Amino acid sequence: MNILVLCTGNSARSILLESIFNHTGNGRVRAFSAGSNPTGKVHPQSLTLLGSLGHDLTGARSKSWDEFAAEDAPEMDMVITVCGSAAEETCPVWPGAPIRAHWGVEDPAAASEPDWDAAFRTAYDILNRRAAALLELPIETLTNAELTAQLNRIGDIQ
Repeated sequence: MNILVLCTGNSARSILLESIFNHTGNGRVRAFSAGSNPTGKVHPQSLTLLGSLGHDLTGARSKSWDEFAAEDAPEMDMVITVCGSAAEETCPVWPGAPIRAHWGVEDPAAASEPDWDAAFRTAYDILNRRAAALLELPIETLTNAELTAQLNRIGDIQ
């Protein structure tokens, strides 16, 4: 199952969730991330945290969602947006058939540098719990309606 994780800047939350899925999915899922207005660089604290947790950072980069709209792009089965609400972020909308869900998390990149460790760890922990909840399900056999309901439930996990 291919999962596209979307946010605006594609430097922190979407990068974290992409890496979590690829690190813990045991080949059941293949995750990608992108932004509607990418910053062009992965936030350094994203790389520091993921590296300290043993994630493979090969290929980690901030990229536009346009890459996944191209004809030769992998077909997505699921799209998860991770924008938060505190900063009144506008979350991108992915058109088309994939199952969509919103797992909002406040942007750790908005924290001041002395608070990065805590902010990024909090975002990672929330996203990790949500990814684990999804991967505990028999996602390969759920109907789209069942999967959508489960994704919406999981999006409330803190």
